[in-house]
Amino acid sequence: MVLIGLALGASAWAALTPIRSTSRDVIFEIPKGTWARRVAGNKIEILPSKIRLTLGLKDVLVLKNMDDVPQVFGPTLMMPGQSFRLPFAVASDYQFACTAHASGQMTVIVEPMPESVWARVGWRLRAVKERSWWR
Repeated sequence: MVLIGLALGASAWAALTPIRSTSRDVIFEIPKGTWARRVAGNKIEILPSKIRLTLGLKDVLVLKNMDDVPQVFGPTLMMPGQSFRLPFAVASDYQFACTAHASGQMTVIVEPMPESVWARVGWRLRAVKERSWWR
């Protein structure tokens, strides 16, 4: 009975509480040795194939190249130790070339702010699921 009450309370909070944020950096780091492991034939997955950002939260994608060699993300060449910040102004799906990703491609999905009750619930559930993958 207590678990049902907690589940209903959490659902109500997820549905009714507005999502607020002034800005948030979504940070991904390319670790040292990534290129060497890839050249050695190791299949490594350091970045997800899709990154989801929310436009209304002013999400900013931040990539940090901690590898020993330059990495390419879209039109940008990131030198070792360099960071790259990419804010988005339009909700859309973006395709980028990415040398740190196994497929050489990465998709950034920029979604509008979830306004409806069910959209907020879905957004929060997806955020919990995705955080558990890359953190």
